[in-house]
Amino acid sequence: MDYKTYLFDFDYTLADSSRGIVTCFRIVLTRHQYTDVTDKAIKRTIGKTLEESFNILTGITDPEQLTAFRLEYRKEADIHMNANTILFPETLPTLKELKKRGARIGIISTKYRFRILDYLNNYLPEDFFDIVVGGEDVKTAKPSAEGVQFALKHLKSTQKETLYVGDSTVDAETAQNAGVDFAGVLNGMTTANELKAYPHRIIMNSLAELLD
Repeated sequence: MDYKTYLFDFDYTLADSSRGIVTCFRIVLTRHQYTDVTDKAIKRTIGKTLEESFNILTGITDPEQLTAFRLEYRKEADIHMNANTILFPETLPTLKELKKRGARIGIISTKYRFRILDYLNNYLPEDFFDIVVGGEDVKTAKPSAEGVQFALKHLKSTQKETLYVGDSTVDAETAQNAGVDFAGVLNGMTTANELKAYPHRIIMNSLAELLD
């Protein structure tokens, strides 16, 4: 790959935080008597906003109730999330090699920026990433192009020289809406066929394929 800018999703792309996510959802859902939601159903919502996820899992549409669920989830995430998150084996070697080659590296995620940085600062220098855009940094979440567009402007990068890397159809739509190339990685719950339905440069089994 010969891009100058690589923008990554976080959950199921750079790291597996599914254990932490399921734990937090399970606590909130059980507290409100939603006890029949499966772990698989929860994992299928990873990458969506918390309000969207709770809507899918409970059927609730009331914005105030969904906001209340989000706030409860955030309190649980402060306790459980980073302790139950692990980087994929290829993540650090791939990121470091791309950086060594002179690429600009960023993250665009629905996850809170402070939580991403708090976790990654255990593994990489604080100034490693050229930009991290979290859920609190945008008005409209993915698949809106807002986060990617903000990053491109900040990095002074063009659409043509940028690759967005993610694991879900939300990520594929985000890249499409932003007018940048997309690379899918099969680290999550989304299948290759689901990702292939969207414009893509490559569908990978491992992030290491970015170095080919």
